[in-house]
Amino acid sequence: MGTDTLRTDAADDTAGLRREQRGWYFYDWACSVYSTSVVTVFLGPYLTAVAERAADADGYVHPLGVPVRAGSFFAYSVSLSVILAVVVMPVVGGVADRTGRKKPLLAAAAYTGAAATTGMFFLDGDRYLLGGALLVVANAAQSVGMMLYNSYLPQIAPPEERDAVSSRGWAFGYAAGSTVLVANLVLYSAHDSFGLTETAAVRVCLASAGLWWGAFTLVPLRRLRDRHARVERASAAGLRQLTATVRDMRRHPLTLAFLLAYLIYNDGIQTVITQASVYGSQELGLGQSTLIMAVLLVQVLAVAGALAMGRLARTYGAQRTILGSLVAWTLTLAAGYFLPAKAPVFFFVLAAGIGLVLGGSQALSRSLFSHLVPPGKEAEYFSAYELSDRGMSWLGPLLFGMTYQLTESYRSAIISLVAFFVIGFVLLARVPVRRAIGEAGNPVPGKI
Repeated sequence: MGTDTLRTDAADDTAGLRREQRGWYFYDWACSVYSTSVVTVFLGPYLTAVAERAADADGYVHPLGVPVRAGSFFAYSVSLSVILAVVVMPVVGGVADRTGRKKPLLAAAAYTGAAATTGMFFLDGDRYLLGGALLVVANAAQSVGMMLYNSYLPQIAPPEERDAVSSRGWAFGYAAGSTVLVANLVLYSAHDSFGLTETAAVRVCLASAGLWWGAFTLVPLRRLRDRHARVERASAAGLRQLTATVRDMRRHPLTLAFLLAYLIYNDGIQTVITQASVYGSQELGLGQSTLIMAVLLVQVLAVAGALAMGRLARTYGAQRTILGSLVAWTLTLAAGYFLPAKAPVFFFVLAAGIGLVLGGSQALSRSLFSHLVPPGKEAEYFSAYELSDRGMSWLGPLLFGMTYQLTESYRSAIISLVAFFVIGFVLLARVPVRRAIGEAGNPVPGKI
């Protein structure tokens, strides 16, 4: 084989990876609108209001006969969604690695979530159980889809490019969130001009996120390609697969140590994301338009933050950059506890602080973890990683909901989340990342 042929093959391989990377970015563009418009902005306050309409004289609803304070129902629903995800993701991850057929599984997860989100158009009156069920299905489906999406990263980007590729993916997601939030703000603020009630405008915003998710998922499904399976058998019972994944991860204790730190601090991040709108509306007395503008500010600054922290990682390493972001998260959350009610300007300042660290801390965590995954087990390991990503964590929302149920104070609930960032910082700082990468069987980048 001649030198020219080798160069042509290498150029073709590079072009193929670039095409896949561009397609990969578009899944973040597709599904991030769900995270932004549905989970972060509209569904928390709206589902809480629906639950309050269904509540008894003491402020409780009774799903399956269990007394739940209406103000905690949304947080508990988020927690329940991850229980479903815990069962499903290891099974799907194991099947994806064994068959090499990630795209059909990604399609199934994406369109299940998109359908459930679109169905939120019918959430009206006192149908809080319908809202809770659709939230559980959509959140679990998004967990599965993001797990499969993340597992492509080690296959489409060499080690030295992963921080940049991962950061661009997050930037795409935040850009999409910003674009749709502008449309949401126009529709919601001028709903009378469109012949809609305020409630109908919210339902349209919720459903449109599902339609967006489904439409743009077609791009990655066309451009990503499946790889050869590492083994031939593709069947495993859910409990057996979960047990096998955990057992295999115990053979890589440093990878497991990083994952534990990530699960803790990202649990705090995701709980802030999912509960911020509830805190703003219920505790601070801010209107829906103010919340939309605040989240829009987060989205815009998160694009710049993700790209800037990607550059910082090239200088200081991903681990140090993430540790710095956790300090910023702690200070921001503490400031949030003291925010005065009915003061949008202070809420916007807080939103700006969150936006600057949000994208980068998540993007760099994903790229750093990709270095710690043994080759051939990407989907299986990312199924564990995804358990705490994109608002799918359960402990944080559960703590938030229980704190509110016991104290009837959202300020107490929000400050309780500081523990996740402090503990996560300590655990991450103790992980020898370079040694962990080598023990996983991967090349160690020059700066990590």
